[in-house]
Amino acid sequence: MAHPITPKSSSPVGESKPRIDAREKVTGAALYADDIQFGNKLLYARIKRSPYPHALIKKIDVSRALALPGVKAVVTGQDFPGFIGLYLKDRHIFCRERVRYVGDPVAGVAAINPETAEKAVNLIDVEYEVLEPVFDPEFGASPQAPVLHPELGQYIVASFILPRPGSNISNHFKIRKGDVSSAWQKCSKVIERKYRIPHIQHVPIEPHVAIAKVEESGEATLWDSSQSPFAQRDLIAETLGIPQSKMRVIAPLVGGGFGGKAGVSMESLAVAIASKVRGYPVKLLLTREEEFFTAFVRQGLVATFKMGCDVDGKLLAMQNTFFWDGGAYTEYGVNITRAAGYSCTGPYEVPNVHTDSYCVYTNHPVGGPMRGFGMPEMHSGLEQCIDELAHEIGMDAVEFRRRNCLKGGSILPTGGRMHPTGLSECLEKAAEAIDWGRKAQPSAPNKRRGKGLALMWKAPAMPGNAGSSAWIELAEDGTLTLGVGCQDIGQGAFTVAAQMAAAAFGVPYESVRVATPVDTRYSPYEWQTVASRITWSTGNAIIAAAQDARRQVLNLVARAWGETTDDLDIVNGMVVSFKSEREIPVKDFAVAGLPKPDGNGWMGGPIIGRGNFIPADVTGLDPETGQGEHAVVHFTTGAQAIELEVDLDTGRIEILKGVAAFDVGKAINPELVKAQMEGGLIQGISSALFERLQLKDGVVQNASFVDYRIATSSDLPKSVQSIIVEVPQADGPWGARGIGEHSMVPTLPAIANAIYDAIGIRFEGPPFTAEKIYLAMLDAGIVK
Repeated sequence: MAHPITPKSSSPVGESKPRIDAREKVTGAALYADDIQFGNKLLYARIKRSPYPHALIKKIDVSRALALPGVKAVVTGQDFPGFIGLYLKDRHIFCRERVRYVGDPVAGVAAINPETAEKAVNLIDVEYEVLEPVFDPEFGASPQAPVLHPELGQYIVASFILPRPGSNISNHFKIRKGDVSSAWQKCSKVIERKYRIPHIQHVPIEPHVAIAKVEESGEATLWDSSQSPFAQRDLIAETLGIPQSKMRVIAPLVGGGFGGKAGVSMESLAVAIASKVRGYPVKLLLTREEEFFTAFVRQGLVATFKMGCDVDGKLLAMQNTFFWDGGAYTEYGVNITRAAGYSCTGPYEVPNVHTDSYCVYTNHPVGGPMRGFGMPEMHSGLEQCIDELAHEIGMDAVEFRRRNCLKGGSILPTGGRMHPTGLSECLEKAAEAIDWGRKAQPSAPNKRRGKGLALMWKAPAMPGNAGSSAWIELAEDGTLTLGVGCQDIGQGAFTVAAQMAAAAFGVPYESVRVATPVDTRYSPYEWQTVASRITWSTGNAIIAAAQDARRQVLNLVARAWGETTDDLDIVNGMVVSFKSEREIPVKDFAVAGLPKPDGNGWMGGPIIGRGNFIPADVTGLDPETGQGEHAVVHFTTGAQAIELEVDLDTGRIEILKGVAAFDVGKAINPELVKAQMEGGLIQGISSALFERLQLKDGVVQNASFVDYRIATSSDLPKSVQSIIVEVPQADGPWGARGIGEHSMVPTLPAIANAIYDAIGIRFEGPPFTAEKIYLAMLDAGIVK
């Protein structure tokens, strides 16, 4: 099987009937782009949302909204009693008895234009009984906190998620390895630190948008910006009582996702509303303000780390407690909590480990997946503690990591063993690239310069049966049409998919066309485009499909020529024989077949290859100890190093150089791999220096790009270096494993360590704004 060639370029639903009459004319210049595809039957949806973080719904009166001309339907939670959720079904599509965060959907409207829909929403009257809210996950996990989900014990939940009914803890994941209590007395140095990581937003430039249509037959179609079309098909259909075969999801290219468009969030609202106006498409578009607090946010975290080492710098014990602020609903957050639990030591071998990772309901926006899936938050404090422990025993931070980082065969916190990894090489290369150990002079007298480094690891956080599939069809001109169900969200998934199909079958990259958009009616199944698993998982399915098609081709030609398939190969779209030196283009028989050797009839026919993949060896973990043989499929590991300057006059941080080194197994497309390293580094810088959802009494105070700062081109490091390390993954395509999320994981602690190196100050959490830095220097007497 040839290596993939990098291309030169890459190119039953409720039965109530709606009040449908002739659509009123829209005055003025209101021309809606979606009219082009959906015509003048397109309706527009808006959502009535809760103004309270926690309250009982006493009464909803929609009569005034229904009376407004142009309104075609108004729906509430009473129309849709089912629960929805990926790992934990803990919410209704529209709230029924209570609301749990500011922005919780209470009712929906479909109208002839957005303005009428907005007016109708304002005419819906809701009577609430305000309840005591929970805003802190530590308090939320305590017995004193009001219980936000009294029905927790009745919810349907994945077998590996362990909720505590009667509390706000929707998942409690434990690691109990060795004997932590007795290990502390053997430690030369012990440190204990606490960190707070705030909520942040994904801020995709394209906000969430969905158009849904339910036919009179009950068949539903959803067009949306999605990382998870097949999961949406399954979950929405199940909740609304539609057979999955009658629920179709079409997902064009996504204008930014970063995890925020995974699973189901607002999309179910559009389908639910459309079910009441059958035959009419309904469009729901989140405003930029809504995007900040009604779509998934990254969970907040309160983390306590205690770790100790011996006199030689060998880690002996670690005790960690994580309180994840999962928000109002934790259908996805429960698995983030689990992932942080089994990854709790970071990429280090620690013989004695005691960890509790809690997912806690609060009355904040809904926490969900974001790039890194809990690993940036968890590593933020852990990697600073590693630096501090090294400092406490007088050892260089790189040397400390060198002695403790995972290697092939190391025992993991879950009790299994680490597969071969290039983590040590990543550490050495990142340190070398930053000139570690050599103090550079600041660029001006009012500047202080510092260097910092951090390691990371991350596994695909997914069920053990998360599957992928692919098909390949040959056309008359020899072109391969590749069907996949994964999504391209800017990471180049379709490019790499085409490369792998071409290499595995035996044609040039340019001879492969990826069938888009992803359409659950025609595209092969894919669990979700999440967890940095597509190159690995979908890639294996693509190879299987290509090999299936290849076998058909070679078997056909072998029969025609009286040879064996061992004598044949496919090279650049040509079947060649090493025995007879004959050759024939695949296009000559890809559809039409070949004559039988005796000339009487034909054999072969249209070539279609099929392939699938599912992890075969992931084992369960003991619920009380977290121990198990094979907790995850694999880990991607890496390192980042940062050099920066702090302006003593303003507190502003300037990143001078960023270095990223990651073991990707095998870089199928090195330029795309480097792009992921660079993009993750920049996003990590943004989360470290600028980003935070400012929440006051459950209300987001900075729900706009005016007040929510993200990194721009002016904040980029002067120099960025990406280093590819390749230690093959045994079950990866050509040895490949994922890199999409990993490059954001170690950035924040690397920056925090560099800040400490520059000014000697540590912080409880980000963002490290200029104001925060300056005031800390003032308190420390560094500036006056």
